[in-house]
Amino acid sequence: MEKTSQIYGIRAVLEAIHSDETLDKVFIQKGLKGDLSKELEGIIRKKGINASYVPIEKLNRLTSNNHQGVVATISPITFHELDALVEKVMESERTPLFLLLDQLSDVRNFGAIIRTAECCGVDGIIIQKKGAAPVTSDTIKTSAGAAFKVPIAKVDHIKDAVFYLQASGIAVVAATEKTEKTIYEVDFKRPCAIIMGSEDRGISPSILKAADALAKLPLLGEIASLNVSVACGVFLYEAVRQRRVKG
Repeated sequence: MEKTSQIYGIRAVLEAIHSDETLDKVFIQKGLKGDLSKELEGIIRKKGINASYVPIEKLNRLTSNNHQGVVATISPITFHELDALVEKVMESERTPLFLLLDQLSDVRNFGAIIRTAECCGVDGIIIQKKGAAPVTSDTIKTSAGAAFKVPIAKVDHIKDAVFYLQASGIAVVAATEKTEKTIYEVDFKRPCAIIMGSEDRGISPSILKAADALAKLPLLGEIASLNVSVACGVFLYEAVRQRRVKG
């Protein structure tokens, strides 16, 4: 069942954090002052919680209640620890297939990707704590409930996750147009993880450098790119196709 997706008020948000509630994001009114707001900002920094400073109008749109300058969204799912997730998959008999999302920000794209990932047997999705699309009711709806089935791990930095996966024997393939190699020239039969970039900027240059392979989709029309959720589906199903081929 989905939890209440929103809480508001400084004390309520502080209590949620102290109670180890999984907060996707905290919205704080710009210019908010006072001892409680300083305490909240301090604990948010300490715990690495995703936060944004926004105008009061944004908070008023989020809730009609007395928000006191703070609104937080609660994740309806429980996130996994990356090391435990990778260890569990590596101990199984299947060939690992992970998905990393670098700064993907649209919740509906996120939901569509989760849905496709579940259909393709992806073992886990890895996102960054800050800057990534939150798991909201829209995400859950677009995923058709797959968000409750595919393990999702949050990390401080995607690059650290790349290095951890590589150290675990998992090759990392970056989806980018900045290569001559297409997805049909990449080996997805091996243990691997596919990185998809943000809707507007793609994959960060430093992460591209760290990847084991770069691959692009052949685009034969006049439009230069696909929607990220569609592109992700093509990559994942190429992995599925290769893994179903005998020999």
